[in-house]
Amino acid sequence: MNLTYNEAYQQLSTLVEQIEDNEIQLDTLAEKVAQAKELIAFCETKLRTIDNEVTQALGDNNPKDL
Repeated sequence: MNLTYNEAYQQLSTLVEQIEDNEIQLDTLAEKVAQAKELIAFCETKLRTIDNEVTQALGDNNPKDL
């Protein structure tokens, strides 16, 4: 998946709205749920990566012994 976090989140939000508003036909519901699951996994991975990078960056700048 070649998306930014914001793009993936926007697509996921759109899918959730469509599912909640019954805008998706039953014939494509399983496909849309699978797509939503992939987007959730992508967003979770991105968030973990960003969290690790921020934690590492902050750790490099903080004194070790306070």
